[in-house]
Amino acid sequence: MSVVHKTTLRVRHYECDAWGHVNHANYLRYMQQAAFDASAAVGYDEARYTAQGTFWLIRETEIEYLRQLVYGDEVEITTWVGDFRRVRSRRFYEFRHVASGELVAKASTDWVYLDRKSGRPVSVPPEMIAAFAPEGDVSIGERDRFPAAPHAPPGIYLMTRLTEWRDIDAAGHVNNATYLNYMEEAAIRHARASGWSMERMQAAGFVPVARSHRIEYRAQASLGEEVTVSTFLSDVRRTSAVRHFIVARSSDGEVLAQARSLWLFVNLKTNTIVRISSDFIADFAASIAEG
Repeated sequence: MSVVHKTTLRVRHYECDAWGHVNHANYLRYMQQAAFDASAAVGYDEARYTAQGTFWLIRETEIEYLRQLVYGDEVEITTWVGDFRRVRSRRFYEFRHVASGELVAKASTDWVYLDRKSGRPVSVPPEMIAAFAPEGDVSIGERDRFPAAPHAPPGIYLMTRLTEWRDIDAAGHVNNATYLNYMEEAAIRHARASGWSMERMQAAGFVPVARSHRIEYRAQASLGEEVTVSTFLSDVRRTSAVRHFIVARSSDGEVLAQARSLWLFVNLKTNTIVRISSDFIADFAASIAEG
């Protein structure tokens, strides 16, 4: 059994989006904070990692949103290590609304242990495993491969942007949660270019709300690099759709991250899931993958 750590956070106003809900990328930031706190609690704080010349980097994130958080809510994040492999470790998270005890979200991250100078993976030392799992029975779990995206349709949408100083974290590269902000912006611009601004969708009685994200991080981006975010839809159903993303370095086309996101269509006034209008589907037809 691994050490279970609990972190309680209060939602701040600037963490919420235009709908008054915690922006979905901020859940990833909460997870990162909880992981850092949990590591420090067993003796591995940032100073110790710096002295050892190592650090953890997220390879993959998966999160499912079950209800919205708003300004002033307190959320308790419970986290624990699920397994260790030679150079990797998977960590799990549960988010609960403190006042009601309701499960808000659940997630996992797959971390890779790296040498700070070379950036190459190194073996997780036995003493570290013992600190996180003192009972020594953390299982070695299998990893599912990131699901292959369908063939991109002709109406794939492209957005380019430069990485900015605010995007860079202490490791010197674009923070993992920031990629989700890039993807969100690309989806909003794609919708607007297809004739569906956020204002039009809200007037029509629905807005897209993320139900889940699965993100694979494949390379790092640094300050001032131009990145291209490409996105399209698949599996469009009555009340949901899957959106695919690829974030690549514009200069050489190297893939930095890819994601598969499930979106539901929700009426914000009634907080109910609603059916996608036929006009909406028609306007996005060129951007929907076959099958």
